[in-house]
Amino acid sequence: MAIRNFYPELCTGCGNCVAACPMDVLRLDEEQNKAVVRYPQDCVACWGCESFCPQGCFDVSPERARGEMVSPY
Repeated sequence: MAIRNFYPELCTGCGNCVAACPMDVLRLDEEQNKAVVRYPQDCVACWGCESFCPQGCFDVSPERARGEMVSPY
């Protein structure tokens, strides 16, 4: 898994990570108003979640998870 650590206790539910993820790995849990790593196997380590999270909830592997980035379209 390319997302090595996710710290949900730091999450404020801003949605930046969900918007930044090109592979649709993350979702917002509407009941808890927090991000959830829903499809970790699809993460390609683009670092969007780590880069755009103002709370520092994500630690993404420095290595790509896959050899090539697969377009979701």
